[in-house]
Amino acid sequence: MKTIGIIDYYISEWHANKYTSILEKACEAVGEEFKFAYGYAELDVSLYDNLTTDEWCAQHGIERCDSIKELCEKSDYVMILAPSNPETHLRLASEALKYGKNTYIDKTFSPDYATAKEIFDIANKYGTKMFSSSALRYAEELKSFAGERELAITGGGGNLPEYIIHQAEMLITLVKESHTAISAVRNGDTYTLDVTFPTAHATMTYDKSFSYSVAANGGEPVVMKSSFFDALLADVLRFFLTGEPSFSGDETLAVAKLREDAIKCTEGL
Repeated sequence: MKTIGIIDYYISEWHANKYTSILEKACEAVGEEFKFAYGYAELDVSLYDNLTTDEWCAQHGIERCDSIKELCEKSDYVMILAPSNPETHLRLASEALKYGKNTYIDKTFSPDYATAKEIFDIANKYGTKMFSSSALRYAEELKSFAGERELAITGGGGNLPEYIIHQAEMLITLVKESHTAISAVRNGDTYTLDVTFPTAHATMTYDKSFSYSVAANGGEPVVMKSSFFDALLADVLRFFLTGEPSFSGDETLAVAKLREDAIKCTEGL
């Protein structure tokens, strides 16, 4: 039985609950048994549902750790979550990556490109294998758009700074380049970003009510409906076993830069 330790800002939150609920299915997908065995959170009371760390750990049969050091020493593999608080990831990763355990860091990887680069530098310093992704990278529907160079992507969520990561991840997954220019316009509650790449062009349109979708060359949009969280966790487990991410860290850096610039060009609109 392989053990996973969860490091979080507050541990009772949507992603931690989701991952624990689909672990058995992900284990079946990779043919290996894993257990979420250890948990650590900086805040003792969840900002999501007011559960304490002890209460959440008891509900999920997880041993609470009093420090990142304790968790990393006991765990075979490490997950750093805090999906709504990327500003905590550098602090959490700076300690966790010292232990050389294969580590998954949840979306949003970092608040900006410079921080993303710093986290990768820390991982490289200690020889720790690491990757990060939005679950939308794993939407089965994306595969049909491989190779397309004129794309239109939509998405919603509670607020643009937190949820634009999903569109950025989808776009970089497809074009596999860093953008060279970006601009934005606003129409009521809808923000449309025009993004230029060396060999591709795209729009990303955000509105709280929009579904995540992709269209190419002016065609009909395809909504992302597949079980992308299941596919993500299965790939995390595969990575834990092999130490090999399924895509380059350069893509994660490109996503971080695209998200940062998207937020900057929509501020004040």
